[in-house]
Parts: sequence; structure tokens; C-alpha cells
Amino acid sequence: MEFGICNLSVIAVRLDSDHSSEQTNQLLFGEYFKIIDKIGSWTKIENAFDAFIGWIDNKQYTPISEEEIIKMNSNTTILSNDFIDFVFDNDNNMIPIPLGSILPFYTDKTFVLDNKELKYEGDVIEYKSKEKALLVNSAFMYLNSPYQWGGKSPLGIDCSGFTQMVYKLNGVQIPRNADKQALTGEVLSFIEESEPGDLAFFDNEEGEIIHVGIILENNYIIHAHGKVRIDRIDHSGIFNVDTKRHSHKLRVIKKIC
Repeated sequence: MEFGICNLSVIAVRLDSDHSSEQTNQLLFGEYFKIIDKIGSWTKIENAFDAFIGWIDNKQYTPISEEEIIKMNSNTTILSNDFIDFVFDNDNNMIPIPLGSILPFYTDKTFVLDNKELKYEGDVIEYKSKEKALLVNSAFMYLNSPYQWGGKSPLGIDCSGFTQMVYKLNGVQIPRNADKQALTGEVLSFIEESEPGDLAFFDNEEGEIIHVGIILENNYIIHAHGKVRIDRIDHSGIFNVDTKRHSHKLRVIKKIC
């Protein structure tokens, strides 16, 4: 079995082995994966964090051994906690990395990736379960980030990438896509039962889950729709504060943690 790790800021994960194919996900710096198949200049991968499968360009990752992955998994996972910051190598070359990137073997502002010692002087956070109230603080770090289908970074993120990353920063693993996220957690019957940090899911006319957002206080919701934005939520769904119309139909509210 072969493995790889993302050594760039962001890698597009595509539905098929073609640059014109739909971006369905992204790998952030430091995320590692299992290699399933290779066709020409493309590699089919399964992301270690959430088992999401897709295709990436062979030129956009570096191989890593299973032994290194085992060592990484036995260490505390450290994530970058700045909107965007920089990693430096010994020659002071810079790599920009987004919020939620993994810093393998991080100790005292240094870490190791691809057998190279790198420096990171930004804010960091441990991947471990935290107080539920902190979910909202993490969500606000993405406020006004532009919407991008398949995105997971502050420079482009979709609705379920947003919720997954917010929960990841708080040490909670949830699936990548909204329909799978909706299968987790405890159902809440009414908005009044929810707490800030709970997830609200929305469906289309066919009953398919197509959107997700994070509940805030006082019947507000933060979600990625055009950008990461704050709107009102009621028993019908999301009420867009700009258009003064409902934009999404409420299906269910889930308590994840």
C-alpha cells in the first residue's frame, strides 16, 4: 500500500482524472492519504481524515511511508489556527498555508514534512475535543470567505466543507458532505431546543439534503451561501437578511456534540 501527503497550500481533489473535472474536495497542507490507483498523471486517493475518495494531480503531493503515518497518528495532531500564514524552510522559502492545516511532529515552532524541518510561528491548536461554545468562535474565523464548490479553505469553501472544518478545529470528526453529516448526531425537534454550534440541514423538493449551516444564538445561522454569511433561521428555513426571502428549506437540526 502506498501513501502520500499534501505539501502545498491546497490541492484540488477532483471527481475524475482530468483538470476539467469537477472539484469535489480539497486537501490542505499536511493532510495525508492512502493511494488507491494511478492512471497516467493522476492518482486516486482516500483521505485519511474522512475517507473521502477522489483524484489528484501526481505533481501535487509527496510520497510518505506507512511507518511515518503510524508515527504521526501516535503523536498529538497540531493544526494551524490563523486565517492564512506561512511555513518557512531552512532557506527561508515560504509556503502559505490556510486555517486548519496539519503540522506533523510540531514542537516549539518547528515541524517535519517530507524529511525536511520547517518553521511555523503562527498560532496553533491541538486536534482534541473542546468546549462546544468554541465552535462559534471557529465559525466566525471563516466569515465572508467566498463560496467555492468542493472548497475547504478560507479563500474558498462550500457549506459542508465549512461545517467540517469548524468541527475539525474543535476536535470533532464529521463526514465531508452535508447528506452524510445529516446521518450523524441527535435529532432536535425544534429550533428552541438547539444550542449554538448545532447543525441545521436543508433539503430540496426531492427531499435530498443539499445545505448545512451552524446554529448561532437568537435564531441566527452562519453558513456558506455565496460567502460565509449570517442570516436568520426559523421553522421554515433560512431567511436571507439581504433579499428578505427564504433561501433554504429546513429539514432537520442535529446535535453533534
